[in-house]
Amino acid sequence: MEASPSGALDWVLDKSVVLGYSAIGPALRRRWWPGDPPAGALAGRTVVVTGGSGGLGLAAATGLARLGADVHLVGRSAERLDQARGAVLAGLPGASVHTAVCDVSDLEAVEAFCSDLNGRVESLHALVHNAGVMPPRRTLSAQGHELALATHVLGPHLMTFRLADALRGGRVVVVSSGGMYGQALPTSDPEYTYGTYSGVTAYARTKRMQVVLAELWAEHLASRGITVASMHPGWADTPGVTDSLPRFARLMRPLLRSPESGADTIVWLTAVPRELPTGLFWHDRRPRPTHYLPRRLEGEAEREALWAWVRAQTGQPPS
Repeated sequence: MEASPSGALDWVLDKSVVLGYSAIGPALRRRWWPGDPPAGALAGRTVVVTGGSGGLGLAAATGLARLGADVHLVGRSAERLDQARGAVLAGLPGASVHTAVCDVSDLEAVEAFCSDLNGRVESLHALVHNAGVMPPRRTLSAQGHELALATHVLGPHLMTFRLADALRGGRVVVVSSGGMYGQALPTSDPEYTYGTYSGVTAYARTKRMQVVLAELWAEHLASRGITVASMHPGWADTPGVTDSLPRFARLMRPLLRSPESGADTIVWLTAVPRELPTGLFWHDRRPRPTHYLPRRLEGEAEREALWAWVRAQTGQPPS
């Protein structure tokens, strides 16, 4: 905790959860958080945003396009992607926005997308992993993996390493969730095959895996000069919250952040010109702890087990 009034208040906001995760958090923190990226910060730079057809992904894509980025929106529905592209262009007529249909949970689709993109784009400034699901029942991906795991962990891992050469000197931003604080790293049952299935729990388990995996990516991609950051957006008024958690959304609606506010740190991490430390977990433009409870802290053996298992499922990195 910083020895300053703003540092103390920031700490209280973070630990209170409701104050820090809601719209109250950025309303107060913007008084002392780091400045915005300069206009045109991403001019001439290419950024990929998965889950870009709505919610936080669309808000982030709009913010990145406003800073001059050549934005590639990735999603499962061509129709929704076209609508998202139209929404960005309606507000930013001169923006460069492309779309690509790819179900991130389908590893074959991810391979095809990466092969195509690598053939067309020499250099990527950033890859934003935003695609997310909260299945109401245990559902399997095309390769037979639990759907939240495939969408949040396996697909992003494969995409990151297949695009790693293009990303040299660039950034990877993982949109995680504060829900991960309630889960330990589930290395003994990553596919969630035991116990009564809960979509909320599946989501939180895989978000914990994302944060640990981002730390491991940072280690393995450092030689390419790639900066990796995970973050959580707080509670935003997006379909991911309103459709998946309708009771919570009704209760909290007056305090929910706008999609733009939820996406603020995604845009900031992608566009801020100064060098950032790699492997950290961020919220409202500041690094945050990855654990609140020591008993959920994973050991090195668990981290190595996660890495070995993900590599075995995706074939990446090959060595």
